[in-house]
Amino acid sequence: MITFTEGVEADTVAREWRCKWSADDDKKSLAEIQKALNDVLAEVKTVDGVKSVQRVVCGGCLDYKVVIALPAEKFGAWEQKKFAPEEKFLSSVGGIKGVAQVETQTYTLMPVNL
Repeated sequence: MITFTEGVEADTVAREWRCKWSADDDKKSLAEIQKALNDVLAEVKTVDGVKSVQRVVCGGCLDYKVVIALPAEKFGAWEQKKFAPEEKFLSSVGGIKGVAQVETQTYTLMPVNL
């Protein structure tokens, strides 16, 4: 468990891969980004401790995001492996015409009781 301050804790750390896609050419770049994700999914599934993989697509702002979540205690080992297959995915999408702002971010996740 990660404690930032009293009452602000997290048990999950996520790595986000994100980029912007283009609506040009009947959204061809979006289709190619999805193919790039499909190409690395088998490897992502082998990451020790992976809890979930979520894909977020926004048709308004043209975001494409992949969020890979692990228990906090397992995240460091994946970080030491440079988040493989992150480089393969980022390199692939970076070469797609119409893709921009290829970035990553690490953050924590925690359910909030309603």
